[in-house]
Amino acid sequence: MSPELAAVTFALLSAVSWGAGDFSGGVASRRLNPYLIALLVHATGLLLFTLLALLRAEVFQPQDIPWSIAAGLAGCVGLVFLYRAFQFGQMGLAAPIAGVVGAALAALVGVFLEGLPAPLQQMGFAVGLLGVWLAARPEGATGPSQGLFYAFLAGLGFGGYFALIHQVEGLFWPSALAKLVATTLMLGLVWRMGLLRRETGLSATLGLVGLAGLLDAGGNVLFLVAAQAGRLDVAAVISSLYPAFTALLAWGLLRERLSQGQTLGVLLSLVAIALIASG
Repeated sequence: MSPELAAVTFALLSAVSWGAGDFSGGVASRRLNPYLIALLVHATGLLLFTLLALLRAEVFQPQDIPWSIAAGLAGCVGLVFLYRAFQFGQMGLAAPIAGVVGAALAALVGVFLEGLPAPLQQMGFAVGLLGVWLAARPEGATGPSQGLFYAFLAGLGFGGYFALIHQVEGLFWPSALAKLVATTLMLGLVWRMGLLRRETGLSATLGLVGLAGLLDAGGNVLFLVAAQAGRLDVAAVISSLYPAFTALLAWGLLRERLSQGQTLGVLLSLVAIALIASG
């Protein structure tokens, strides 16, 4: 398998894992505060990555520390701003804006570091970003919102995570350190908001939250493998197609109706994968 095909394959698996994780977390968010869910998801990833690093006897690379800390900070900030955007409503606009901005930023960093990709891949990037927008944006979500500024900042955070974690040499220890930073920040936020004291129904939702955490962690590792195997921009854009898989799971398992725009977004995502892989 060529490096570029490996990057596409692992990035696609990352998108599937992240999409399924968002689906599980979305179902859980109907019962729990989303900030608390984010804390538990990060904590699950921290435990999993630490265990895998120990079982694998992975050597800790000191040069990975600053990149991992910065990546964990960027990812956590991105998530906080995304939830802040959700508080203003119009989630159907905030989610795709964050996804597109994050993928675009990582793609620009990839072009700066590695040069322009092949023409077909450039076309795939454009088609993929449009697919992300359509797949994550429910029908009827139109008009300006004051939360869109927070969505843009969330996208910068996610794009920063993509670009920063790409710089590490290790696999599980850098991911564990990034999750440690994110978990610590989210714990402080949740404690400050008093969510640990007043939240109810936690025990009934732990299974879904745990599954979301495992899938999120799997997506992180698969993205890192994809970025290390090939180009950062290829890995970032393919991985950012995860809303298409979230929409498909909601359609298949919850019988939620896909809008025409979402259906088109899923199809465009498949076209983007083919274009990027063929480049």
